[in-house]
This record gives sequence, C-alpha cells and structure tokens, in this order.
Amino acid sequence: MAELTTVARPYAEAVFRSAVDANDVAGFGAKLKSLGAIAANPQMASLVGNPNVSAAEKANLMSSVAGDNVPVALANAVLLLIGNGKASLLPFITEHFERLQRERDGVVKATITSAFPMSDADKAGMLDALAKKYGKRVEAVVIVDESLIGGARVQVGDDVVHASVRDTLNKMAQALVQ
Repeated sequence: MAELTTVARPYAEAVFRSAVDANDVAGFGAKLKSLGAIAANPQMASLVGNPNVSAAEKANLMSSVAGDNVPVALANAVLLLIGNGKASLLPFITEHFERLQRERDGVVKATITSAFPMSDADKAGMLDALAKKYGKRVEAVVIVDESLIGGARVQVGDDVVHASVRDTLNKMAQALVQ
C-alpha cells in the first residue's frame, strides 16, 4: 500500500494545484472523493479493466456517475489515469488530496483512543490542548478500546502520545526485564 500511496502522490499534487488555480479546492475535493469511491467499486473496476471499452467511455461513465459539475481538469486527470491503467489509484489520490487540503487549511487530523467513552467536555479539552500544541485546528476521531484499561492514546500524524494504563504497564514491564 505504501507503493500505491507513493505513486498516487504526484497525481494528487497536480489535481490539488489545479483546484487551487481554479479557486475551488472544496469542489474538487468533493468530486474527487466521489470518483475515488466509484473507482473502488468492484463493478466499476471490472468495467475499467475491460479492453473493449475505450478510456474516454470509461472516464465519461465515471464522471456521469459522480454527477454534474465535474471540473474539466479533474475529468482530464481521470481520463489520464484510466488511459494509463491507474484508475485504481483514485482512492489513494483522494486521501493525499484531503491531506493537502487539511495542510492548506491549517488542520491536523488526530485519532484519540480512549479506554472509556469521552464526554463532550473531555473531548473539547483534549482538542484545545492539541490545538495549542500543534498551532492548528484539530479534527479528531475518538475510538473506545477497553483494553487500554484507563487513560488514552493520541495520534497526530507520526506523533503518538501514550497515556494509557496499558502503555504504562508495558513500559514498567520492559524496565523490569532490562
């Protein structure tokens, strides 16, 4: 999967530059997300792999399924991907595009794994602390994992804060073994 993400990156950056040039990052993002979901559909993947259907017909079908107002630059990118046999990259392109959009908008994505459900006040407090730490607005997904015993684990990009009872017990066990 790392290879697919690496191959998808230049395409995502090109589509993002087109979106910025068109002053329609949100619109491109929404249509790209639709196109990524369409490309991930097994029936569409089968059609895209059919050599008896032209690349233009495949691209037109995908664009029509995505709905009206697919930007021309995005439709051309889809045609290019299909023509090069890389339509399966669309979900990865979408993912990287969204990351670029968050960076541009000053937003970081966090995953908070908590041992117990968090109250709205606890979540707001944690989001405020993360916003101060990173100097950006934080969008978070909260996951409950009772195996943490207590506390939480927070991941923002490559940064992981281990503040759970299970993580503390694991550190203590490692220290005792050494």
